[in-house]
Amino acid sequence: MHATIRRLRCAPGTIAQVAERVETEYVRQLEGVDDVLSYTLVHLGGDEIGSLGVFISEEAASEANELAVAWAKDRLADLGTTPLDASDGSVLVHWTFR
Repeated sequence: MHATIRRLRCAPGTIAQVAERVETEYVRQLEGVDDVLSYTLVHLGGDEIGSLGVFISEEAASEANELAVAWAKDRLADLGTTPLDASDGSVLVHWTFR
């Protein structure tokens, strides 16, 4: 398994709008990527959000990363959202409870 972690800074007062776009637009596109296990968006406090994607293969993680970069430039720039950092790596432990 492979995971991607991304952090974004949102313009003040736009986190709810960003989250809505991610849920209604980006996640729908992510569903088209083979080998996606999960995607989670988290409010990290202040004007920052983070996402965690878990994938069966490194190739799927790479495809999802390319999609995320292009989608964010196209759909989040008007909300003043800027990327802070992104990283990826092999999953050591992945556990779900429900």
